Amino acid sequence: MTEPHLVDVSDVSVEYRTRSLRAKPFRALHSVSISVSPGRTLGLVGESGSGKTTLGRALLGLAPVTAGSITFEGADITHAKRRQRRALSRDIQVVFQDPYTSLNPAMPIGEILREPLGAQGVPQREARVRVRDLLDRVGLPADAATRLPRDFSGGQRQRIAIARALSLSPKLIVCDEPVSALDLTTQGKVLDLLLELQRETGVAYLFISHDLDVVRHISHDVAVMYRGEIVERGSAERVTSEPTHPYTRRLLLSSPVPDPDEQATRRTQRLELARDERQEASR
Repeated sequence: MTEPHLVDVSDVSVEYRTRSLRAKPFRALHSVSISVSPGRTLGLVGESGSGKTTLGRALLGLAPVTAGSITFEGADITHAKRRQRRALSRDIQVVFQDPYTSLNPAMPIGEILREPLGAQGVPQREARVRVRDLLDRVGLPADAATRLPRDFSGGQRQRIAIARALSLSPKLIVCDEPVSALDLTTQGKVLDLLLELQRETGVAYLFISHDLDVVRHISHDVAVMYRGEIVERGSAERVTSEPTHPYTRRLLLSSPVPDPDEQATRRTQRLELARDERQEASR
């Protein structure tokens, strides 16, 4: 028997009203459907403006869903009220792109990590023990609890953001470009940490990125977004090695490689694909 999905996004559309009363609302998502299974990672990939972040925000209740539905563990959360969202925060967490702006610069790390625990009624003594465990789990020293975010590197700050997301033992973490602001070496370390934590805890990820190579490293399944629609989906191995849609092939060619000659070849192929797409659209 197939295990039920943790999250089901079904035919979801998102529209934003413009300042002009006469202009039509801008539709950021067009009847998008995805699902995330327990303990697995769905990579959501696309260029800036493709709608991938909007989809993540819709799941978090931060974008206006104008059509379709979102269910979590079978319960409809499409238009969840504030009280329901607060309860959901125990099971659904988020890690944003910029770890510094997502951390209160005036609060010591220990307080940042204890804050969501206190909001859920966890006693202070238990919260302090859990904070020490979280810091250890993400590879930071215990004295990090007394220091401020500015005392840490970008990679360390992202580890703190991940620790905060893990503090309530969620079932799903929405990772919105969590490594794009980091150098390549640090990216690899953070991705390996996310994989290790998934093996240990069974947490599921919706991993949003513009980089197909990053998505391939961490995802079980991949959905490719283009202009507010899913244009390709499948296993990470298949989509990232044998893409069928021209846009996915162009994304794959956009990934940097260390060989300058191969990089030049990829650039030429990418430009040719973009030209072919323009010609096809003009017909």
